[in-house]
Amino acid sequence: MSALLDVILPVFLLIGFGYAAAQMGWFSEPHVDGVMRFAQNFALPVLLFKSISALDLSQAYNPGLMLSFYAGAFAGFGFAFAGARLIFKRPLTDSVAIGFAGLFSNTLLLGLPITERAYGTEALAGNYAIISIHAPLLYTFGILMMEWARSRGQVSNLPSLLRDVGRGVITQPLVIGILCGFAVNLSGIPVPSFAASAVDMMARSGIPAALFGLGGVLFRYRPEGDKSTIAMACAASLVIHPAVAYGLAHYVFKLDTASLRSVTVTAAMAPGVNAYMFAHMYGVGKRVAASTVLIATALSIFTTWGWLHLLP
Repeated sequence: MSALLDVILPVFLLIGFGYAAAQMGWFSEPHVDGVMRFAQNFALPVLLFKSISALDLSQAYNPGLMLSFYAGAFAGFGFAFAGARLIFKRPLTDSVAIGFAGLFSNTLLLGLPITERAYGTEALAGNYAIISIHAPLLYTFGILMMEWARSRGQVSNLPSLLRDVGRGVITQPLVIGILCGFAVNLSGIPVPSFAASAVDMMARSGIPAALFGLGGVLFRYRPEGDKSTIAMACAASLVIHPAVAYGLAHYVFKLDTASLRSVTVTAAMAPGVNAYMFAHMYGVGKRVAASTVLIATALSIFTTWGWLHLLP
């Protein structure tokens, strides 16, 4: 019970505060967009820059850790994609969007604060390693799958598509923050103390602002229809992904305790709003993606509690 009260509920209360503020009209849509733009374009990239610039890369980038997490992520995609296509007979493009909801965990806004509250800041190295390739890898995969689905397997001018995908991914503020962090880390160039102080102040504002804004974003996504498909997508994200990740990390790669915690907690997070944004970008599967993000986020209060009890 202490894990629920002390670790999980504070994070979700902050999301709930933003949700309630939006519901009561105190936090309008332009305000929500402004807070999220500040968090995603400025504060969170600075947080990632700060963390990766100081990361011990040789320790953080454990192949077993990365393979465990991403094998679980692609298992979640496969489960949701196959279920949408074969069981619920959704169009191929819808199935890709629904699969993406089982693929893309909220590693940054939920995974980081919950891991930190449960195990301390020293336990976050594995989280940052996972996050550093999360958006670039999964967005590239999702876009390529969607283009394949739209063209029924005949992707024309693949080099041009790959260039466009690469350009779109590498210009995202979060990715720029990650790349700048790697540049400082690998070069060994020290950050001046006055600049480091400014970075610290900005970085500390990122997670609280983003969680409050996330509550306002979730208020927009009312659950609608397709209950069985939504339940399947939630299961892919909250059960299949962490179960595969935990099984590989614990029984196959036999990761140390810190890495096992990072892999499992991060894999157990609900889909981020990126899952809806991906569906919205292509205009397919939007209702299922939006409802999955909202419902899985609420359910993850209890599923995360379960995974925390399983971990040492």
